[in-house]
Order: sequence, then C-alpha cells, then structure tokens
Amino acid sequence: MKKTIVFIHGMFQNPVSWEKWISYFNEKGYDCIAPAWPLHEGVPADLRNNPPAGLGDLELQTIVDEMERIVTSLPEKPILIGHSVGGLIVQLLVQKGLAEIGVPINSIAPNAMLAFDWGFMKNSALIANPFKGNAPFEMNLESFHESFCNTMSMEDTQEAYQRTATHDSRNVLRDCMGEAGQIDLDLPHAPLLFIGGEEDQIVPYELNQRNAEAYTDEVSIVDFKAFPNRGHWICGELGWEEVAAYISEWLTVHEEHQYNTTPATL
Repeated sequence: MKKTIVFIHGMFQNPVSWEKWISYFNEKGYDCIAPAWPLHEGVPADLRNNPPAGLGDLELQTIVDEMERIVTSLPEKPILIGHSVGGLIVQLLVQKGLAEIGVPINSIAPNAMLAFDWGFMKNSALIANPFKGNAPFEMNLESFHESFCNTMSMEDTQEAYQRTATHDSRNVLRDCMGEAGQIDLDLPHAPLLFIGGEEDQIVPYELNQRNAEAYTDEVSIVDFKAFPNRGHWICGELGWEEVAAYISEWLTVHEEHQYNTTPATL
C-alpha cells in the first residue's frame, strides 16, 4: 500500500500552495492530499475578493480538530508535512500520536516561544494586533512581498500572490501563542524533520532550530535543516525542488523504521 502524505497549509494560503509538491511526491510513489482549513476552500483570488463570512472568528483549535478528523479517517497513520501554522499543527498531531512522521517547515513555534528579531516581532504584532478585534487580516501584495517573498523579485511575488494568497483570521496566530499552541516537548514521538529558511522574516530560522532542539526525549528522532537564501515562502520560491528532494531522501531513510510512541492525553 502506498504511504499517504497529508500537506497542511498555513495562514494566508490554501491547498493551491501545495500543487507542485503534490505532483512531486505523487511521482515518488506517495498518495498525497492537501485539505483546506475551514473557510479556506476555493480559488485564492475569489477568497480575497469575497472573504468568507466568519473568517475573522476562525480559531486554531477549529483547524486542528478538522485536520485531526481527516488524519484519523485514513487507514494508516500518514506522513504530515506542514508550513508555518501548518507546521505547528503537524507538531500538535504528532504529539497525539497520529502521524508516522512529521515535517514542520518554517513552523510557528509552540509554547509561546519568541524570537527577538525585528521581522518576527513586526509581523506578529501586525497580525495579532488586539485593537483590530476579529477583523480578518487582509494580505496585500506589498505585505506578501515583505513578509513571505522577501528573497524574490516583485514580479515573481505578484505571480505567487495572485495564485495563492488569501486573507486570514488574526485569532489563529493569537491562539498559537496560547493554550491551543501548547506541546509537551518531553514526550516520546514520531520522527520529526524541521526545515527553516535562513532569510525567513516571519519565523527566523534560529527560532525553527530552537523549536527542534526543545524536544528532549532521547530515543525520538528530531532533525533540523536550514536552507540559505530562502524566505517564508520556501515551499514556492525558486529552488523549492531542493527542499522537497531533501525531505524525500530523509523520508526514505526514516519511514520504514518502527517507533514506539505514546500518544499524549490532552
């Protein structure tokens, strides 16, 4: 039976962002699915022009519950690959013992881990701004270029923005810093591979590395790989194939091993 990979997108994206990755890993012999978060189904341009009602009220736990429902409906534990908040969701589902392997990419860190980095602080403050209430954060081209695509030309950023960008709920990021984003990092767990972009303006790669190194179980596998000249949009920018190839090779080494993991009781 083919192994299944579940790709989990992050904020300001939807499953369209995984299309190239799905093709790549399908060719490697995997069955791939990329479910949408609640209120993120459809064409990104349509979602930008007509934000779904209730988008600003969307919470992290609602998304986690939906991803858990999908993962547990599969016949076997899947491989989970997630980007940004999707990376944190991978970590949360791995904690529950629901994945064979997890690959968080430019992951939002759990347990309110912070980085005293200007880009991280500025972007976090803009999105989570409590004075904006539950009004959705509307991602525009300039912000997308500055935060997601800072290593790319404006021309390439515009193509990426038009094809993949969505607006999103401020509450999702707020919740990442609260109880919904808590993980017991001392528990045994399935193998984890953390990927970081060294030029990421949203999640500095040093925070990615600290996230990985916070896991303490001596038996469980945790690896970290940083890619130079990559921003937050590491899964879509030029050279994404190198990142996918590294993950593919890592999966080949680790996915056949059996690990005794104990699901957490939440």
